[in-house]
Amino acid sequence: MKRRLSRRASEALLAAVIVARSTSLLLLKLGLEDMGTLTLTALRFTVASAILLALFHRRVRAAGADAARRGALIGAVFFLVIVSEVTALRYTPTSTTSFLENTSVVIVPLALAAWRRRLPRAAELLSAALCLGGVALLTLGGGSGRFGPGEALCVLTAFLYAGAIILTDRMSHSGADPLAMGIAQVCAIAALAWAAALLFEGPEIPVSARDWGIILALAAVCTCFGFTLQPVAQSGTSAGRAAMFCALSPLSASALGVIFLHEPLTGAAALGAALILAGLLLPNAPGARKDLPS
Repeated sequence: MKRRLSRRASEALLAAVIVARSTSLLLLKLGLEDMGTLTLTALRFTVASAILLALFHRRVRAAGADAARRGALIGAVFFLVIVSEVTALRYTPTSTTSFLENTSVVIVPLALAAWRRRLPRAAELLSAALCLGGVALLTLGGGSGRFGPGEALCVLTAFLYAGAIILTDRMSHSGADPLAMGIAQVCAIAALAWAAALLFEGPEIPVSARDWGIILALAAVCTCFGFTLQPVAQSGTSAGRAAMFCALSPLSASALGVIFLHEPLTGAAALGAALILAGLLLPNAPGARKDLPS
């Protein structure tokens, strides 16, 4: 059994994982201009699998079949998340997708409370509400206000992602090597994506440097780091806390837009960022820690 990270180290790593993955919506939107949903997913995760197995093949072998099975199960759920998310992006703006997906910050604590047959704790709900309010302020300024098939897919994605967070929590605390599980997860997504692409899309390998640049960026930053290390990051914190950190995705995307694209920082966006940070810091406030799950 690998030594579990401390809560502070786990949440720092989880924050880095979420921030790394926050670039994926824009890259996916660009990639979908030339590639099918399943083909893009298959290529992205195949490249990531090759990189990870080249680097960590000894550790994967040492971890054994149990870690591989657990990782493959997480991968199957995340495959559904990815397909739902990428399909939704064809019909909805990235801002709307980001907000509706991140309603998982509320879904997770409510689902856990129902599973444990107890009412959600006040501090837990307040933290989730602050994060969700911050996400809304960051993302919904340009929304159309309508609710169609794309928005419905985004809500489905949020529920699937909430399930993936809870499942990852259970598996990452099982005693199996979380890094090996993360690698098995990526390999499973690649295999499922290829099977689905062959059945439904008739995949074509892209030839342009632009498309391969998108695939490599998605594989290296958003997948090798952003997906593989999530079980490692969740091994030292709770599923409820992991859900809160999802709110960092639109916060990071907005910050990158301000820094690199010189987008204006509106008052609503600044308030949204403050609410997200307040929601994440709430469990560390005096008297709040005992009211939140560890």
